Formats: sequence, C-alpha cells, structure tokens
Amino acid sequence: DLIHVDAADRFLEVLADVTARVLPAIVADHPRVRFSLEGEQREQQESMAGLTRSFGMALFVIYGLLAIPFRSYLQPLIIMAVIPFGFVGAVIGHIIMGLDLTILSVFGLVALSGVVINDSLVMVDFINRRRKEGNDLQDAIRQSGMARFRPILLTSLTTFAGLTPLLFEKSLQAQLLIPMATSLGFGVIFGTAVILILVPVTYAILEDVRHGVAGLFRRQPAAEPEAAPRTADD
Repeated sequence: DLIHVDAADRFLEVLADVTARVLPAIVADHPRVRFSLEGEQREQQESMAGLTRSFGMALFVIYGLLAIPFRSYLQPLIIMAVIPFGFVGAVIGHIIMGLDLTILSVFGLVALSGVVINDSLVMVDFINRRRKEGNDLQDAIRQSGMARFRPILLTSLTTFAGLTPLLFEKSLQAQLLIPMATSLGFGVIFGTAVILILVPVTYAILEDVRHGVAGLFRRQPAAEPEAAPRTADD
C-alpha cells in the first residue's frame, strides 16, 4: 500500500516538474509548439472547473436563503465571511498532515462551507433575538458569546473527533478520502476559533457603519428664517 502511495506522489512530482520547467522551455524554443494535458489530468481540470461554477452558484443560493429570513443584505455577508478562514484552516491541516491539495481536498472545502456557515448562523440569530428583546448591541453580543460558546465548540470538536480515525487510517482505500477529511476536520477547528471572534466583531462594525451611513443621509430639519430687526417706528 505504501509503495502505491509513494509511486503516486512521485508521479505528481514528476508531472509538476515537467509542467513547470520542461514544457515551457520547449515552447520558448519552438513558439509554434502547443501542449495540453490529457487523460486523467484533463478530467481533473474539467471536474475542477465544473466544481468551481457549482460552488459559486451554491454560495449565491446560500446568500439568498439567508437574506430572506434575516431581511438584511449585510447579515448574510457576516455569516459567510467565515468561509475563507475555514479554507485557511484546511490548508494548514494539509501542511500538518504532509498532504498535497487534490480534487478530493476541494470536495472537503465545499462540505466545510456548510458546516462553518451553520455555526456562524447560530450566533448571528442569537444576537438578533436578544436585540429584539430590548438588549442593546453590546449586551446582545456578549450574551451570544457566552450562550453559544459551548454548543459551537462541542459541535466542532465532535466533528473533528469523528474524522480522526479516517485521518490516521493507513490502508490504501482510505488514502483517497484522507485529503477530504483533512479539509473538513482542520477547517472546522480553525473556523470555530474565527467564528467566536470574527462574527461578533464584524456584526458590531457593520452596525456602526450602517448607523453612520444612515446619519449621513438623514434629512436635517430646515432652519427657521431669522426675524427682521425691529425699527423705531415699530
């Protein structure tokens, strides 16, 4: 099993070296020459392009589904802002595990987006409900941090714990799924730390910006005309 994995890694290294150094040098010496990767590499490129389009459409649909119940154009952006930070956690996880990013890693990133959005949604909804009950913004944010800390943390830890056996599985069949589990597991852990800090801070900042913009466009009352000075005849 380890021999097969090493051979696959070696193949990827050779392919990357040929694509980065050998083929560009040939094209530079012979401008009329063109090259393209076929077979499995072409299928991977087509899969990646289709996945990118589908992921973009999914993000648009998620934004719409969040904007309708929240009745806000800004709050869905707060919720979805954690997605890039989850991706950072997934990349860090690949570095820790010594893995290359593959098409299955990207599948894990897509699944990760839904998980981190879930946690962020819970916190934003809690803040909104506290504000409807009459709490000011700062109190609502503090209460959300205290009340949602344990559920969000436990959700992330149990998700990572459930993926741990797959992360350390040595069989050849598991090697295909380990990059996807790495993206999901480490992305959830890193995203959780960001959610607990970024979401409340972003919520407060956007509320300040919204009130500031509203104040700029708020109509000022018209000034009363000054009374004419009285003369001696009056």
